[in-house]
Amino acid sequence: MAGEVKGRREDLNLYSEKPMMLAFDGGKSGIGAGGVEIEGLVITEWKDIPMELLLRIVSLVDDRTLIMASGVCSGWRDAICSGLTHLCLSWCKNNMNNLVLSLAPKFTKLQTLVLRQDKPQLEDNAVETIVSYCHDLQDLDLSKSFKLSDLSLYALAHGSPNLTKLNISGCTAFSDVSLEYLTEFCRKLKFLNLCGCVNGATDRALQAIGRNCSQLQSLNLGWCENVGDVGVMSLAYGCPDLRTLDLCGCVCITDDSVIALANRCPRLRSLCLYYCRNITDRAMEAFPRYEWLLELNFRALCLCCPSTPHRKFYSSSGTLSRTCSSEFKATVHVNL
Repeated sequence: MAGEVKGRREDLNLYSEKPMMLAFDGGKSGIGAGGVEIEGLVITEWKDIPMELLLRIVSLVDDRTLIMASGVCSGWRDAICSGLTHLCLSWCKNNMNNLVLSLAPKFTKLQTLVLRQDKPQLEDNAVETIVSYCHDLQDLDLSKSFKLSDLSLYALAHGSPNLTKLNISGCTAFSDVSLEYLTEFCRKLKFLNLCGCVNGATDRALQAIGRNCSQLQSLNLGWCENVGDVGVMSLAYGCPDLRTLDLCGCVCITDDSVIALANRCPRLRSLCLYYCRNITDRAMEAFPRYEWLLELNFRALCLCCPSTPHRKFYSSSGTLSRTCSSEFKATVHVNL
């Protein structure tokens, strides 16, 4: 037991020395026997470092080092926990769930939390703990959290009403019922990534987003095969500030969706329609009227229109469909 305590103390000393080396002449000086003097203040121990200086030091190190530094002493822990607003734990390849359970009660001021995973680790109890303590959370990345269930979305709905950015791409277990419930409480969402949420991203969920999330600016629905015209048209009518929309692989949508977006979303700048095989010239012919669209990703291959007085438009078959004025600055992706 004594050996474990000694090893733990050595680890903490090692991690506390790293930020100090960055702070004092790039590591050329440190806390020696006589201490370090800064503008008349003599620092002889780690706990003597002023909070302002400590926060400046920890801003220079990675999140792993920061977490270790918070365990050096109670003063460091309190300072870091009160000043930390952004945290990324994607570097944690094992036991991320336990790490979140231990850190969330300490880092209560978090506004941004990135929990992207290479292999599924997070469970519902971690998300429930996050929302119980981190009430200022605005940006949350839970991508590839395959173990999470609807319970996590219900917890977010009740505990994180100020969310503006949410990434749940690849979370295949979420249902459209829970996603609908989330939008009823998280009405400030501006950026939402649902790529690969095949069970959650349905017309029912998109209708709820259209009703409740009028501030939405960016939405990724890539490979959500259950999305149809009803859902996309609900977005078009309910989210007028929409600027970026990815419909890659949404094979059920037709021209009606595209035309509704063109007519109802004047700020739309990027629209991805890769593999949307039901889109025809009827939708393509509408675009020259909308010179605000900067990027149109259509089908599988990319053909950049040449810089000529008249930019050419191509149909789904790859043949010339029509021309538009030089003011139209779209990048058209087609399948030749």
